[in-house]
Amino acid sequence: MGHRHRYITFFLCLACFMGMGQDVASTDMPSSRFEEAYAEAYEGKHASAQTALLKMVEQRPDYIEAQALLGNTYSWQGEYDKARETFNEITSKVRTNRAIWISTIKNELYAKNAATALGLSNKALGYLESDSEIERLRAIAIQQTKEQAYTNSGWFDASAETGVSIRKPEASDTTAIVPKTPVDRDVFNNRLATRNAYTVFDQRYDPVIASSISYKRQTLAGSIIPRINYNNRRQINGLQYELDFYPKFSKRFYAYLNYGFSKASIFPNQKIGGDLYVNLPGAMEFSAGGRYIQFDSKNVSVVTNSLGHYRGNYYFSLRSYITPMPDNLTRISGNLLVRKYGRDAENYMGITVGMGYSPELRQLTSGDELLAETLLYVESQRLSLEYQFTGKENPNIYRANMGLTRQELAFDSGNYFWSVSAGFTYQVKF
Repeated sequence: MGHRHRYITFFLCLACFMGMGQDVASTDMPSSRFEEAYAEAYEGKHASAQTALLKMVEQRPDYIEAQALLGNTYSWQGEYDKARETFNEITSKVRTNRAIWISTIKNELYAKNAATALGLSNKALGYLESDSEIERLRAIAIQQTKEQAYTNSGWFDASAETGVSIRKPEASDTTAIVPKTPVDRDVFNNRLATRNAYTVFDQRYDPVIASSISYKRQTLAGSIIPRINYNNRRQINGLQYELDFYPKFSKRFYAYLNYGFSKASIFPNQKIGGDLYVNLPGAMEFSAGGRYIQFDSKNVSVVTNSLGHYRGNYYFSLRSYITPMPDNLTRISGNLLVRKYGRDAENYMGITVGMGYSPELRQLTSGDELLAETLLYVESQRLSLEYQFTGKENPNIYRANMGLTRQELAFDSGNYFWSVSAGFTYQVKF
């Protein structure tokens, strides 16, 4: 019996030792497998690394390091949607890991989703309070958001470098990202746009039809946009020819210049406009400029300026128009624009409210009388909505807008009419 007890004791100890060995092996296994997957990922063997990482995450859903590396491999391959999904899953559970936030923000920058990157930067700083690298990425996102927004409206050439610093990953840094292509380049230097709008009135005036076709070319000097406008007012057809130029002087200064002319009675003879923009600290911008409109019988000069601010995915712009009049009085009008961006600067929703004395050309009629020259002096209130989006399968842009205006009758002071307008713009990028 003594021998039997010794054998039993021996086998029990051996079983415990083997069990402990298995526990140690199972504990070490993920670390060893992760190091192998890590090496494969940084050697460019993304497929095999992802297979191993997915298996690790499946076995251990709380394995944050494996999830983070998996998200980075997706981002390196340009699969930004998959990377976004992975990073979002992590940040929904872990809110104070700066490395994860940095990878998440960089993924959006590489995907050209500057507005989303800016929102994520603000969110990260809310959890981390302060971090120099995230502050740097936030500044890049602000700059890219501005450049993309100005490119959409033609402010300047977005193919210029934005100063994004991409560093080579170190062996100890699992969140560094190396994109295959620069993130701040737009491969489309040309755009062809067509716009159609229709306005109806509640009294006196016939509907107004407005259409335009334009071509935009991005050059090293800035964007150039020739445009032809067509209007049908009081049963008169007319064409106007315009040229916009958006020169970029530096990352801080850029401008807008416009010239238009027409021989049609429903358009001014000539119009000239321009603004100088400057980027200010704190995601602010300021502009100052003017408009000059020449008619057969009189000329109108308007002084304009604006103050803009980027905050998260939002853009706010307040613009004023000051019109000195022959009666020694000054008429003032203003517009407030609020725009929320989606996944990038090409996708947004916006609302504009305005009031005061309209600085823009309002060419309506009373009988056979053209009122265009006097409508710059009447009071109005304006509300407009806009929605712009891109196609899922192509880069082309669609934009819809609706507007409501309450405006004083030029020949009956104190009485107002209402107008409703709707328009649609389609841009082809190539």
